[in-house]
Amino acid sequence: MDTNLTAAAPFVREAGAGSTLNVLGVTHIYKATAAETGGSFSLWEAVIPPGAGAPPHTHDHEDESFYVLGGELLIEFDGAPGPHRLGPGGFFFGARGRRHSFRNGGDQPARVLILSAPSVGLDRMFAELDAAAATGMPEIGTLAAITAKHGVTIEPPAA
Repeated sequence: MDTNLTAAAPFVREAGAGSTLNVLGVTHIYKATAAETGGSFSLWEAVIPPGAGAPPHTHDHEDESFYVLGGELLIEFDGAPGPHRLGPGGFFFGARGRRHSFRNGGDQPARVLILSAPSVGLDRMFAELDAAAATGMPEIGTLAAITAKHGVTIEPPAA
């Protein structure tokens, strides 16, 4: 994935097209990367298997927005009394500096459009996570070290 930022130029990406990563079991299909938008944003479709998702984490540099295309997500975030169940058409804004997590709470893969703005390193972080998992699931310490380099803090698992 090219991470050199240049001035953005218009482009079209057809349905099903875009670079793809396997991020700890979640497929990312990139519609726009930081390199393509001059760092303004990144946009990808995530295909999340049942039970999969992201552990509680906090972003230092970017906001994330989630729009559910199909299936369902359970979203948890700072200040909420419990998980929120989102189906098709549901939306969640994950503000930087605020802990959030998500997982597919259904029995079918969830399809979610995720926007990261500005795009200041998540593309590279996800590529590193994809590479780290090429030979099996890395330990949480390895994952945390990768995400920390990109301003994302993973909350330790509950004891």
